[in-house]
Amino acid sequence: MKKQNILITGGFGLLGKPLILKLINLKYNVFILEKKKNSKRLVFLPKKPKKIIQGDFTNKELVGKIIKKNKIDVIFHLGAITQVLDSLKKPYETHSVNVMGTINFLENIRLINKKIIFIYSSSDKAYGELKKRKEYKESDTLDGVYPYDVSKSSSDLICQSYSKTYKMKVGIIRCGNIYGPGDLNLGRLIPEVILSTIAKKKFIIRSNGKARRDYVFVEDVADAYLKLFKKIKFSKDHLKIYNVSSKFNYSVLQVVNMILKKMNSVKLKSIVLNNSKQELNFQRLNYSKIKRDLRWKPKTDIQLGLEKTIAWYIKFYKFLKNNKRQQLK
Repeated sequence: MKKQNILITGGFGLLGKPLILKLINLKYNVFILEKKKNSKRLVFLPKKPKKIIQGDFTNKELVGKIIKKNKIDVIFHLGAITQVLDSLKKPYETHSVNVMGTINFLENIRLINKKIIFIYSSSDKAYGELKKRKEYKESDTLDGVYPYDVSKSSSDLICQSYSKTYKMKVGIIRCGNIYGPGDLNLGRLIPEVILSTIAKKKFIIRSNGKARRDYVFVEDVADAYLKLFKKIKFSKDHLKIYNVSSKFNYSVLQVVNMILKKMNSVKLKSIVLNNSKQELNFQRLNYSKIKRDLRWKPKTDIQLGLEKTIAWYIKFYKFLKNNKRQQLK
């Protein structure tokens, strides 16, 4: 039986690395589409993929050539501008990458081969913010105000449109806050707190610290993507949408205090900027559908997840020191 060729965007990201490892272990041919082919982040890939392709998925013609040349069967589209603050400063770029980049894949699949499976990484922010505190279900209306939120809700709806209109196999995962070892976006809350604590420096909390989120461990999320892939691969249905989350809903300050306690640094002070007014105050996802349909549920509680994450960043900090804190670009 022919090995399937799988293309992944965002392969050097937090979720991309464990997903690549799992796919390679399952004997798939994994191709990574990356803007910078000689990225220094290569050193953190757990296993070497079949091929790393240099290119920008905002280029529609290039995306088409890559799909044809490499005979791609499945696309995991994880790549995006993910930092909310970056999206506020660069709204045009955010929509160009997050929305038009997604359309470029969908349109090429429509024109080249509608049998290609497309799995899109959406977000809990695609729901916007409900006035009443409740769990979002997949049936809830998508919304959004700020550039990042709207880029995710728009792309999510566009994926649904292509699937329903052109009978294309599309899977969508809307995920809570992913955390875990290997996040090289060091400005995010958990990496910043851990690395600052190791260095015994004050760390920055950009919000007021009260915003509540679901926290789900990256390995569990990668498992959810694989289960979705297998489901849609053998299903007669063209569209599958699932929330992926956990029962662990905490405020920013609660997560910070858990980290400090585990690192025996409860006296370390933080700088609370309270300048992230666009942050949604409360988000919680109901994941009963994926639990019922795919028998997926989070395996890693936040205490164990944070311990694994802290252990990884301790090693990572030593790596940075030994490599003179090189820029990981």
